[in-house]
Amino acid sequence: MSKRLTWVLGALLSVFFVGTAMAENYKIGYVSTEKLFRDAVPAKRAQQKLEKEFSGRDANLQKLSKQVEALQAELDKNGATMAENARRDKERELANLSRDLQRQQREFREDLNLRRNEELSGLQERANKVIQEIAETEKYDLIVQEPVVYASKRIDITDKVIKALADK
Repeated sequence: MSKRLTWVLGALLSVFFVGTAMAENYKIGYVSTEKLFRDAVPAKRAQQKLEKEFSGRDANLQKLSKQVEALQAELDKNGATMAENARRDKERELANLSRDLQRQQREFREDLNLRRNEELSGLQERANKVIQEIAETEKYDLIVQEPVVYASKRIDITDKVIKALADK
């Protein structure tokens, strides 16, 4: 019985050491997608492009929002002393402006999210090509992206990818 236990223990140890030795030959890399989308030059350019593209609509929304606030303040201040018809007209105008503001805000968010997703999708495609080039050039066996539970700084190649994207 003890010979059998010794043999099984020996076999397990040899499998462990062989597995450990084989694992040391693999080259693994990790890319932080969040950092890539935040720090890469193309990501920053895309953000600036979106800000420029949507700044006019954002200004219009802010202007409309101030109109709604001003009308609400006027009703709060003078509503009790206004004639019934004038107060009702102001309330109707406020309701219409508020509804318009909410609709425009919803459309703005939807359009912005759609354009942001388009820009990020293009960046993701470019980043994937760069990651693949780095993997082939530097002979990586595996490169993973988020979400991962843990990745050490030793295998993090995000800065290489960001630099390669900036060079293109």
